Amino acid sequence: MSDQEEAPAKPLVVSLCGTYLKREMQSLYRQIANLREHRTVVFAERLENVDEFPLEDAEIVHMEKQERPRFRGNFLLRFWFKHVIKQWPPPMNIGMEGRENEYYAPYDLVELLEKHEPDLVHVYYGHKAVKYHKMLQDSGVPWLVSFHGVDVVKFLDAPGYREGLTKVFRDAKVVLARSESLLDRLRDLGCPEKKLRLNRTPVPLDTIDFSLRKPPEGGKWRLLQACRLIPKKGLFTTLKALPKVVERWPDLKFVLAGVGPDEERFRAAVAEAGLENNVEMVGWVDQDRLRDELAKSHAFLHPSELTETEDQEGVPNAMVEAMAAGLPILATTHGGIPEAVDHDKDGYLVPEKDHEALADAILKLLDSPETLEKISQQAHDSVTAKFGFDAQIAALEASYAETNKRG
Repeated sequence: MSDQEEAPAKPLVVSLCGTYLKREMQSLYRQIANLREHRTVVFAERLENVDEFPLEDAEIVHMEKQERPRFRGNFLLRFWFKHVIKQWPPPMNIGMEGRENEYYAPYDLVELLEKHEPDLVHVYYGHKAVKYHKMLQDSGVPWLVSFHGVDVVKFLDAPGYREGLTKVFRDAKVVLARSESLLDRLRDLGCPEKKLRLNRTPVPLDTIDFSLRKPPEGGKWRLLQACRLIPKKGLFTTLKALPKVVERWPDLKFVLAGVGPDEERFRAAVAEAGLENNVEMVGWVDQDRLRDELAKSHAFLHPSELTETEDQEGVPNAMVEAMAAGLPILATTHGGIPEAVDHDKDGYLVPEKDHEALADAILKLLDSPETLEKISQQAHDSVTAKFGFDAQIAALEASYAETNKRG
């Protein structure tokens, strides 16, 4: 290549999401901000925390909401049928009837895609792909979708959603999921096997300091759980397990990092259980504070559970980071957790919602210094082998290249 010749531009991918970016969605940022073989532009319905999640040389576009057309119809005929002869609905089309469900584009997505001329679109979250489906098809740009957990099942009972999901499976070039368990759910829902790809969360392991865990002086254990405070995270199973553990280790501290709708209910339950001295709620933490909490802790809790709405985990990001830091894992045989955690090797897995089994697992770990150190090392080694950052970004971009093959 001569000095005057420029290297060909990298393919352009639109990263399409509802909000850019909720703080608990940092795994999306890792993917979007670290593409190597593709350029990106972000399209979003809402913009939040943009300063916290900057994108170098990448545009962030706020999609404009479109108003639904209002068909006024014939006022006199409407008045006659509705209020004079009281025959409603009317026996004839007077301008609006039959058009209420007529398709309209809720956002200016098609126009924006025409303007930016991307090679492909990556839709983050399955329910967003259902929402944007018609606009994506109208644009003619090839697209793929990634499922992350709750978006697999949350809206299945909504009218028309299953039909919309079927169209997504039919028209998406590739369908990604964060864990093998989520891939199984998508198979059950009818997604063609040939479209399914595993899309594990990329974890920047080289930014996480590893240290071998040893028992603290004076029994001042710190158990960490970092997550959204929502039902599937098993917070109340943890709380029910604590009294038995605290009886053996009265100076133990359970540190809970995160915010969410269950926060006040959890605070009340802590007070009711008389565990204020053993529970520390630190709220939402940024990556620097999370790294600090990981360094100070001795084990990581994540007793996830299936909710009444069948909300299910993939592989929890914070748990993977904890393993990289050398924290043994105390969790459940739920969702994608067993894909990351080998029972009796990287930590202990117990049945969902079984607080007695969780308490026994915690005590088993804390009462054996040799086991603590052994599992600490093994957790780090396991996650390094399974969740390397470069390998996961490369796998994602392979799916992009596959999607970009039109036809």
